[in-house]
Amino acid sequence: MDHSCRDWMSALPEELWDVSLTSLAIPGSHDAMSYCLDINSPLVRSESDFFRLLDGLCCCFTRPAIFRWATTQDKSVEEQLSMGIRFFDLRVAHKPNDSSRNLYFTHVIYTHITVLETLESIATWLKSHPKEVVILACSHFEGLDDRCHESFIFSVKKLFGIKLCPRMESVLTLRSLWASGYQVILSYDSQIAARHKELWPAIPYWWANKRTAEGVISYLDWNKAMGRPESFFVSGLNLTADKSYITKNPKESLRTLTYGNWESLRKWLEEQMPGSDPWSLNIIAGDFVGPLPLCSLVIALNRKLRRKNPSQMNNYYP
Repeated sequence: MDHSCRDWMSALPEELWDVSLTSLAIPGSHDAMSYCLDINSPLVRSESDFFRLLDGLCCCFTRPAIFRWATTQDKSVEEQLSMGIRFFDLRVAHKPNDSSRNLYFTHVIYTHITVLETLESIATWLKSHPKEVVILACSHFEGLDDRCHESFIFSVKKLFGIKLCPRMESVLTLRSLWASGYQVILSYDSQIAARHKELWPAIPYWWANKRTAEGVISYLDWNKAMGRPESFFVSGLNLTADKSYITKNPKESLRTLTYGNWESLRKWLEEQMPGSDPWSLNIIAGDFVGPLPLCSLVIALNRKLRRKNPSQMNNYYP
């Protein structure tokens, strides 16, 4: 595994320590926890009644297909951190008919690892890497009532404590965050977030919902032309196949689709620019961030923010 990007934030040139995180190029993991899906778990509540019926009658067909197309990552969260991922797309849910307060991640089905187990792993990693900052985007929340939300938020606050950066923080540079000891920006896609100063609002995710690199690139270019948001936002390089395509291509998977389109996505990615200009990008997320060199390519975009002696800058990038 490539660990060259393990501590890339602390390895940035000092002149970039005063650039807002919203203007840096940050590698992200789409559906970060889908590497540990439990193939025997129930479908998430939002799946259609028809698909639920089909899954009940033909699970020998549906379950392998779900596993092939819902698995977007194949590296653990610790491995993703060590490879340079700093944005995590985390889809949280409570299983139906589960009397415990355990929460799991989802992508069509549930993971076998709980949410708190994962966050504890992230907290442990951060202790060993005190100058790295992560953005955790919690969303979906299927099956959570207000009581579950508040219990979960209490646990997260207890776990990360003073490392949680409050949403009112006006200066989001690395230098400022290091001085305050902040390492976690927690986005929480629920109205409940407004009750807690430690929680940030939902981060916009530009999701193309397209099966080809051309479709994804066209969608992202259209959004760029409209102008970037002022705060954090994600450009998703992830591909999406509809159920018709999946049914007609039983030997394919999200992995084969992603690999087959990677070269076009890579070329487009290398041409992008971070920064605060309307057309610049911020967080760039993708699938299979372990096998594909997304992290190193995204981190290298920060070279374009240099202001002094370009020859010195090359020493800081993989």
